[in-house]
Amino acid sequence: MAGLAQESVLKALLAYEKGERITQEAFTRANKLSTLDSEVEELAVELLARYQPVAGDLRFIKSCLEIAYGFSRFGRYAYDISQVLEIYGDISQCDKTVVHELGDKVIKMIQTSIQSFKTRDTKLARSLRQDDDQVDRMYVAYVKELSLSKSPSIKCALASTLVLRYLERIADHACYIGDSVIYIETGSKV
Repeated sequence: MAGLAQESVLKALLAYEKGERITQEAFTRANKLSTLDSEVEELAVELLARYQPVAGDLRFIKSCLEIAYGFSRFGRYAYDISQVLEIYGDISQCDKTVVHELGDKVIKMIQTSIQSFKTRDTKLARSLRQDDDQVDRMYVAYVKELSLSKSPSIKCALASTLVLRYLERIADHACYIGDSVIYIETGSKV
């Protein structure tokens, strides 16, 4: 799921920047991630019923449910990003610098969240909150800048704002994955 989720976001961002329409492909990936999330949920329920895990095992299963959900959200937001071109059409004249910068930051957060889960590295997981604060600041700064600008294209402003909002949500879900890693290892989400 991790690889598919990461690939979904990366492909959606690249397609947005290049002006390529990949809505159907993104939809297919999002559905696959949703299906996998359901399979993780079914497996978790079976493990709970069959083995009645406690302590660390129970925390791990609970966290895997949350992590799988996070990966499915990555896919859904990637699909949402791909729909922006369907809604606004040709946005080749738009400045996509901020989307590119924020996208790079969010892709790194996805990678960090996956790596923290694979290695159970709580320090790495905690670093996601600082990155998320930076993503939030970049998003708010861009929206404020738009509100003060005298000449932005409405189409470009709306398209960029939507994509940035989806990226901000992806960053939040990367943090939730990090929180789950911390919970697995410490029993606390802080």
